[in-house]
Amino acid sequence: MNLQLQAKTALVTAGTGGIGFAIVRALASEGAYVAFTGRTQESVSNAMKELDRSLTTNSAGHIQGIVADAGTAEGANIVADQLSDVDVLINNLGIYESKPFLDISDQDWESIFKVNVLSGVRLARFYLPRMLQKNWGRVLFIASEAAITIPSDMIHYAATKTALLSIARGLAETTQASSVTVNSILPGPTRSDGIVNFLKSLSSSSTSSDTEAEAEFFRVHRPTSLLRRLIEADEVANLVAYLASPVSSATNGAALRVEGGLITSIV
Repeated sequence: MNLQLQAKTALVTAGTGGIGFAIVRALASEGAYVAFTGRTQESVSNAMKELDRSLTTNSAGHIQGIVADAGTAEGANIVADQLSDVDVLINNLGIYESKPFLDISDQDWESIFKVNVLSGVRLARFYLPRMLQKNWGRVLFIASEAAITIPSDMIHYAATKTALLSIARGLAETTQASSVTVNSILPGPTRSDGIVNFLKSLSSSSTSSDTEAEAEFFRVHRPTSLLRRLIEADEVANLVAYLASPVSSATNGAALRVEGGLITSIV
């Protein structure tokens, strides 16, 4: 399928690794001009090198790395200064941790909301009016299955992802009778260096292999998963690329799942 992304400009926050990197690669391979953020010059440069290796010369030439912490107001201003207009905004930046509720301090709550929620709010507030003015655009919030299946050891993280569902749906209401859409995406646990280390930290044995830790995680902590494995970042990026494209024009205000059947409700 031709996703008709040629000549479209996309911004992906936290695009140097994991899901964000896979999204950048997917959009660029479809012909979009893609800008992505990373917090350090080193991470941005490393991502650019990897993209150069994995994409055709033509596609790789349509990528821009922006060194900015999109989780801060200052970082959002840097992004806006370097990229005044986009057709597609993908709010992917997010952090997570496992922590008992009684140990989550006020500072923990404030920090995770600033990164996971306000980062997307700031950029949507900047770019959405421009999309509405030209009557075309896509805004996507990368949420999580944890927004619906709340893990007891990650309540603050889950709360930020539930907030993203509300924000996305509310913003979609402002796009009525336009060609702008706003949607959220709910990935399940997705493979990355960080998540593999996280799963090993939850394992009952300090000597567990990556494979053993992954199997135990789904057996003990996510038993409703139908997939029973970590999702690959490219599997999430495929859905994102579709929703970012003109061919997804009838999908608006939706929370779409790519979580391996972990959520048991049908709505």
